[in-house]
Amino acid sequence: MPDLAPITPLGNAHPITETYGPVTLSEVVDRALASVAARLDTGPDAMDNLAKYLGTPLPDVEQISGTTQQAFWIGPDQWMITADFATHETLATDLAQRTQGHFNVTEQTDAWCRFDLTGGQLADVFERLCPVNIRAKSNGTAVRTTIDHLGCSVLIFDQRHIAVMGPRSAAASLHHTLVTALRSVF
Repeated sequence: MPDLAPITPLGNAHPITETYGPVTLSEVVDRALASVAARLDTGPDAMDNLAKYLGTPLPDVEQISGTTQQAFWIGPDQWMITADFATHETLATDLAQRTQGHFNVTEQTDAWCRFDLTGGQLADVFERLCPVNIRAKSNGTAVRTTIDHLGCSVLIFDQRHIAVMGPRSAAASLHHTLVTALRSVF
């Protein structure tokens, strides 16, 4: 049997953390992900059941909700659910069982990479990355956009903590783009 070792989206044994001026860029690998899409004619009872399971109301357009398990809007009646991998490794399976056929649930953990940017002047960095006006967005906002031709989600937890999620297959390109923007500001 082969001796397999997990690697991060950037191909390392451990996630990277880098500092550029006042900003820390971190590769995040400890989150379980699952997408949830309501099926046709999914009623309010099913929506309430999902919200109760998550422990948070389902977020509206461009919103994030929750603490232990977070949900963010990705489209009409569609959400990405994220939770600590150590305690929610079977997130997609648990969601599929809980939603009793009212939602399409897809495992997403290894499909996406996530980079968190923390520190000051993040709006200056994002001006160079995408057409999202960080200064005009409130805390708890999730925006779908493109960064260097990649479909990404920008999660604005607050003005000093923003996460970027993009396709895992393009993690190195996304990382390079983020670093280039950071170096152009600092």
